[in-house]
Amino acid sequence: MAEAVARETKYGRVYDGGGWFVINAREARWSEWERLGVYCNFEGKRRFPHFGFNISVLQPGESLGRYHAEKAQEGFLVIAGRCVLVVEDEQRELGAWDFFHCPPGTPHMIVATGDEPAVVIAAGARGRGRSGIVYPVSKVAARHGISVSAETTKPAEAYADLARPRRVRYTKGWLPEL
Repeated sequence: MAEAVARETKYGRVYDGGGWFVINAREARWSEWERLGVYCNFEGKRRFPHFGFNISVLQPGESLGRYHAEKAQEGFLVIAGRCVLVVEDEQRELGAWDFFHCPPGTPHMIVATGDEPAVVIAAGARGRGRSGIVYPVSKVAARHGISVSAETTKPAEAYADLARPRRVRYTKGWLPEL
């Protein structure tokens, strides 16, 4: 397998084709989504076929998305900050280096809490289609602003109140310095 070819954009570097590559998250293209923080998924025009991988930086009160369940496995690792995990209509506190394994069909979502941003890494299986996603109504999730008002299986309905994400360049300070 050959090394993939990079493409520079005004928002950072992306790789569109097949092949392996190495990139620093600070050089990659990022996106910003109202109330859902900023995130980098390392993908170009084509999504990775087998699994997704994101780094999200969430300000207090921002979440990774709406409370939902899907038919693919996911995993989440909090790198910095504090979060609340809403899972199966219960909540758990998460801090740096806490890992959440989410089996298929488990309703869940993570919300940043505390006084500083949270950095969360998310990885999830792909190749199973989007037909298995459901956004259930949840009183616990609603307390954190992440529940839909009526159950739906359509992401466009679940996120209808938010503007589409916009591409942005990495801003110094989003990721912790090592």
